[in-house]
Amino acid sequence: MTTTERKDPAFAAEAGEDERHFEASLRPERLVDYVGQESILNTLGVAIEAARARGDVLDHVLLSGPPGLGKTSLAQIIAREMGVQCRKTQGPAIERSGDLAAILSDLEQGDVLFIDEIHGLPRKVEEVLYPAMEDFELDLVIGQGPSARTMRLALKPFTLVGATTRAGMLNAPLRDRFGTSFRLEFYGVPDLMRIVNRSAKILHLTLAPEGAREIARRSRGTPRIANRQLKWVRDFAQVHHPGKPVDEHIASEALALHRVDAAGLDPMDHAILIAVLDRFAGGPVGVESLAALLGEERETIEAVYEPFLVQSGYLERTPRGRMATQLCWDYFGRERPAGPRQGRLL
Repeated sequence: MTTTERKDPAFAAEAGEDERHFEASLRPERLVDYVGQESILNTLGVAIEAARARGDVLDHVLLSGPPGLGKTSLAQIIAREMGVQCRKTQGPAIERSGDLAAILSDLEQGDVLFIDEIHGLPRKVEEVLYPAMEDFELDLVIGQGPSARTMRLALKPFTLVGATTRAGMLNAPLRDRFGTSFRLEFYGVPDLMRIVNRSAKILHLTLAPEGAREIARRSRGTPRIANRQLKWVRDFAQVHHPGKPVDEHIASEALALHRVDAAGLDPMDHAILIAVLDRFAGGPVGVESLAALLGEERETIEAVYEPFLVQSGYLERTPRGRMATQLCWDYFGRERPAGPRQGRLL
């Protein structure tokens, strides 16, 4: 790839479209194809079967959890299992109540409206959504000032599937209008191996069990990352080990070049943990201080990096701030200092 190609907006757009097509091709299409999250699948399966038997629409569903765990895939599966269309949009993209009204009025009977990052809906837009979810009606204000009047517009019954990486930011009135709420958890290595093996077959890649395990082990418990790691390993093997099955050695060599260590930690993970260890003596330290030091957005640290570091035991969230665990000290070969730690509580 040349420098000119990297700077060309058309080339960047094409690359982004290729990435979206790649991810879409690996998405499961039915509940039986979806790996992991068994309790969620069992509950959804019962709800979908009951709704189809009654000829009714499925109740509204809220999905929460870190990015890349399969919320979009679940929304598409719900629509496919119900035999309806799935209309997708982003919460922050709906800036006015008129935008939401246009989307809702265009839905057919039983359609699924998937709103990703639903916590980003503006408050005025969110208030328009309340009667639409409860009564399948829209309250529209026509005109301005003393001559303004309210008009109620009937909607065709639909299912709203909302997804959020920050469930705590959802207003209670919106959260309470969802019939069912699920939190997706990080995946274990066995489930990630099943996902990687399925994706390898789709990509016509010969993957040894040890290679699948190595990719799964370094994928931060996240299917999206596992599939992207697999794509990189495929490219690496094609260039450096053509014709050979991808084994543990090839996968490890590829991911090391990709700057993913044996625990699945990437350079930003290292930067966060080393900052807590070296700059703040292990903590506690506030996320604002970390964000300022690393030049990263607070929201990105909280939504993208921190959940895995907490879940995997390297970082601890306390009322006084973030603290490094003993596992973190041991992993980086540092001795934990004795005595009380003050930290910065921003």
